[in-house]
Amino acid sequence: MSRKNKNSLETPAKVKKGFRIYTALVLALTLVVITGTTAFAAGNDPINVVNNLSDFIFGLIRAVGLIILGWGIVQVGMSFQSHDPSQRSNGFLTLAGGVIITFAKEILNLIVG
Repeated sequence: MSRKNKNSLETPAKVKKGFRIYTALVLALTLVVITGTTAFAAGNDPINVVNNLSDFIFGLIRAVGLIILGWGIVQVGMSFQSHDPSQRSNGFLTLAGGVIITFAKEILNLIVG
């Protein structure tokens, strides 16, 4: 026998559908970013091989950063709906972390020069 909590609110169907569409778009974008970066290891130049591997790894890091960035946007949106300041703070921190991870290669290039 299952007992339902009468105090919990049910998520509307439009919100569920929107979340499914958003999730599908994030997964598709991640797949495009991951498969769009190729690492060619041909040639006798070891510097070229290292640069290609570096580009590939930073492409993977960028994909993870985009996922975290998307999740931060969802958290901030949910915090505005629930009026929860701690969730809003966590959402903005996740959003900032996603931006930093997404642009990690550019940030490192600015630091190194």
